[in-house]
Amino acid sequence: MAPTVKPIMSPVPVAWFPFLAVLLLTIGLVVTASFFIYEATSSRRTRSVAKELITGTIASVFLGFEWAYFVLVIELP
Repeated sequence: MAPTVKPIMSPVPVAWFPFLAVLLLTIGLVVTASFFIYEATSSRRTRSVAKELITGTIASVFLGFEWAYFVLVIELP
């Protein structure tokens, strides 16, 4: 006899997908806005490449996960 196979379940309830998409979009846009404000208000001498890379990476991660939840919300295959 074959062993029983459990279906793959999402770690997050499906009802939370729209909320998570909006939440992650908001966080990503706030971090992106802080990046642009930092670039506009700091001089070339006071800019830090490490801070720019960290801020850009954090914004990209949040916006990337937002995109994944958005695709799940609109049910693209």
